[in-house]
Amino acid sequence: MPDNAAAARVPAKKPSRVLTGTHFMVGDHACAEGALAAGMDFFGGYPITPSTEIAELIARRLPPLGGRFVQMEDELASIAAIIGASAAGARSFTATSGPGFSLMMENIGLAAMMEVPCVIADVQRASPSTGLPTMVGQSDILQARWGSHGDYGVIAYCPDSPQECFDLTVRAFNDADKYRVPVFILLDEVVGHMAERVVIPPAEEIPIVRRKGPNFPPGERRFLGYAPDDDMVPPMAHAGDGYKVHMTGLTHDEKGYPALTPEIHDKLVNRLVDKIRLHASEIEMHEEIALDDAETVVVSFGCTARSARHAVNEARAEGISCGLLRLITVWPFPERRIRELIERGKVKRFIVPEINLGQLRREIERLTQLPVLRLNHAGGAMLKPDAILELIRS
Repeated sequence: MPDNAAAARVPAKKPSRVLTGTHFMVGDHACAEGALAAGMDFFGGYPITPSTEIAELIARRLPPLGGRFVQMEDELASIAAIIGASAAGARSFTATSGPGFSLMMENIGLAAMMEVPCVIADVQRASPSTGLPTMVGQSDILQARWGSHGDYGVIAYCPDSPQECFDLTVRAFNDADKYRVPVFILLDEVVGHMAERVVIPPAEEIPIVRRKGPNFPPGERRFLGYAPDDDMVPPMAHAGDGYKVHMTGLTHDEKGYPALTPEIHDKLVNRLVDKIRLHASEIEMHEEIALDDAETVVVSFGCTARSARHAVNEARAEGISCGLLRLITVWPFPERRIRELIERGKVKRFIVPEINLGQLRREIERLTQLPVLRLNHAGGAMLKPDAILELIRS
């Protein structure tokens, strides 16, 4: 028998969902690999600079793994698609940049109200509007928190390296399922396009947290899809599981049906906020450098934190008492840690460098009467370490 005939009977080896090993890859690709390693089943998205590399890699990698990749006609359809896929049980994901993020906002509020888990990567660029599509920005920070109308809780991570793009994307999927919320990965163009070493552990070492489901079989009794457990998060049944499921953006009761009274609305919206607020200590992540004796504290995130880290190290080498608080989680904002630094009495000032005109500094200003110095650029270029160092010195 010819060798090629024998080979034809051998099934092709299924590609690996987790690319275990050490790689040299850009942040966008690391984010995509993190989503695959986290068990993403569905991607619905629309190409937009500088996030397109995420979609391109997933388009190649996800279908052979049995998942679904759908290029939607726009970002409005993309966010609707991933919400629907999640309601049917998929771990769903999309990637975009500022203009697309704006188009998604209404349905992000819908996902928050219906408590449908999903993950959105926003690779920030210089804005507003079309802005500088291929250049860096960090101006979507407040939009991530307040972009959709109303009150609700969200989680947003800001990686500063391709390694964190992988790690935080896995964490984002786990948090989305655990708390039944939309979770954002706020990359920026520099982090999305820089190439560095990324270590991907074996699949069995990657923590996976799945959403809670009903603790009884279908038909045994009425399932209340919005009756919260002690952690304020309700179990979730999916369309097609056999339970009676009803989801709506209207104010609803524990069965999921409209209940349009101020009393029910107040109780529901407070729970949407509190399920994140009361778990903030479990969600928040930050990096600290030399804060024990710091009189000047630099607060930064994303690619700007790389410049800030260098500036702080240079300043300390000159004998200046300063430190860095790098925010890995921007929402929920780490109020508790900043209050601790203030109450300790050593800190005399904060410096907040951002590639926007001053968004995150407002969160610190409302917590303290100490000077909060800003260093800003509207977008298109990184803040250089020298500029941060000069402000520390002054």
